Amino acid sequence: MALHPARPFRTALMAGLIWLCIGPAQADVYDDVQRLIKREEWPKAEALASQHLKSRDQDPQMRLLLSRIQEGQGQNDAAMSTLLGLTQTFPELAEPHNNLAALYAQAGRYEDALASLHRAILARPDYATALENLGDLHAALAKQAYDRAAKAAPTSPRPQSKAQAIGHMLQADSR
Repeated sequence: MALHPARPFRTALMAGLIWLCIGPAQADVYDDVQRLIKREEWPKAEALASQHLKSRDQDPQMRLLLSRIQEGQGQNDAAMSTLLGLTQTFPELAEPHNNLAALYAQAGRYEDALASLHRAILARPDYATALENLGDLHAALAKQAYDRAAKAAPTSPRPQSKAQAIGHMLQADSR
């Protein structure tokens, strides 16, 4: 099971506000970092993000990008720490909660993942990615329970067939 992290984006209004506040050269730093992330040029992306954060350490969008860079470099603990700090500074933002949930789920911390997804949905009730992730997480937990039930009652076909059905659904989702 893989939960889907949010991909940061700037709306036209946000881009306009950034341009007005910091000028066109600085507004491009987000695009540059995202481009480097897309090309998986992690050290360059991290250097650019870190440079930006030296003067704007509370910038939520760049901190979210930094967490993606950290994750891309296999630094999941650092990414979790970055996202946890972001959720504490900006609890009203749904994306950091969702991305933290994805990392928690990867680490097998399902209760933490559920709590983070609930906070994401509380922050933004119509957040489709978090809602889908919540469904995926519940499905994965249900499959685990059915697998345990099948082991506890190996002659009962019901838990096995339910576990298989959910397993097929989860496999189809990962393609």
